[in-house]
Amino acid sequence: MEIERWKKEWGELDEAALRRRLEAEGYSVARYEYPQHTQFPDHSHSLDKKDAVLSGRFMIRAEGREFVLGPGDALAVPAGTIHSATVIGNDPVVSLDGSKR
Repeated sequence: MEIERWKKEWGELDEAALRRRLEAEGYSVARYEYPQHTQFPDHSHSLDKKDAVLSGRFMIRAEGREFVLGPGDALAVPAGTIHSATVIGNDPVVSLDGSKR
């Protein structure tokens, strides 16, 4: 697992552009907003997922590592991977959550 960073050649980072990128990769996309200090305990999903951040900072722990995602960052989390997540910093997180069968 590696963080994917937004590339300038993809244009300006905004919700529509990020959603288009995820959909082009075959993900169904949902938008979420998480307030400060939101925490998700260890869990897994039956589908491949990709968490992409529009604003704020989100830390995902998986495979013994910590991944800190900021605006324009995305992390693919394979089905069955046990992971947790926490909103860090003083700002809420707005994210697009991609699910793939």
